[in-house]
Amino acid sequence: MTKTGDDMSKHKQLRVNPIDCAGHGLCAELLPELITLDEWGYPLLPREPVPHRLERQARRAVTDCPALALALSEVP
Repeated sequence: MTKTGDDMSKHKQLRVNPIDCAGHGLCAELLPELITLDEWGYPLLPREPVPHRLERQARRAVTDCPALALALSEVP
């Protein structure tokens, strides 16, 4: 199955599992344009979808998260 233009243009949203997150802060280092940290080092994510120009960096932040607490999912 190949992706159509509609499939490729769907917006993605960053989500964090607060139970799994250990506050390493690597996500904010990899994607400072979207992720900031609270006073304890836990990520604060935007409510807006990830801009297409930052999806590659967002995927890297997800895969490099030491706690595997970050996810990139399609916006319904």
